Amino acid sequence: MTALPVFTSKLLDVDGIRHAFFTRQGGISTGLYASLNIGLGSNDDPKSVRANRQSCAAYFGAESLVTTYQVHSAIAVAADGSWPGDPPQADGVVSATAGVVCGALAADCAPILFADPQARVVAAAHAGWKGALTGIVEATVAQMETLGARRNRLRAAVGPCIGPKSYEVGLEFFDRFVAEAPGFADFFAPGASPNKRMFDLPGFVLDRLGAAGVGACHWVGYDTCAEPDLFFSNRWAFKQGEPDFGRLLSAIVLT
Repeated sequence: MTALPVFTSKLLDVDGIRHAFFTRQGGISTGLYASLNIGLGSNDDPKSVRANRQSCAAYFGAESLVTTYQVHSAIAVAADGSWPGDPPQADGVVSATAGVVCGALAADCAPILFADPQARVVAAAHAGWKGALTGIVEATVAQMETLGARRNRLRAAVGPCIGPKSYEVGLEFFDRFVAEAPGFADFFAPGASPNKRMFDLPGFVLDRLGAAGVGACHWVGYDTCAEPDLFFSNRWAFKQGEPDFGRLLSAIVLT
């Protein structure tokens, strides 16, 4: 196992399971992508990204990561090993196979790691606002159930993501949520001007986890947009006028 700086959740610190929310530190990428960029979809040197991914896999004593081609969907898929070809388009990956490192990439969106320690089923999901609104939490939980998990036994940790003090949105964004359910207005606060609102992404994801029947869940904290030395952030990069940004990894595995 390699030594990389990570954050963890006490909820997922159980026998038979290892997990980590990686930072941007400890890799070999340079420039905008310094240093632990995991995103093959970025414009970083693919060789550097692959080396970074191998380092993260080695953190778990594994040879590779199992991640999807994320498309902000409400689709979760099961995996019992590495994909034989191109990864599927989905935003959740679930496994009941020891040694399969389920991973989710993010750079402000909320990564979620799930586990049912009794059934020995784990999952990683990528929950941007669209996926969270349209059902990626429910889809991941449902896919875990097909492998024997039970909702009331599930534990879930939401990793570092853009925080409620950094996520300013327009009224059209607010209107889309309220049109889905009036109570979703609770996850918005006044913005800097009358036509702006501040959105609480981690709070909304926790609400979706609770609505899906997840037994225990929490946010580990850390605002990706507010701590650029620790995290990649799409919004922070945009504010700085940078043309691209790296991606962070959150991952979980059965041992």
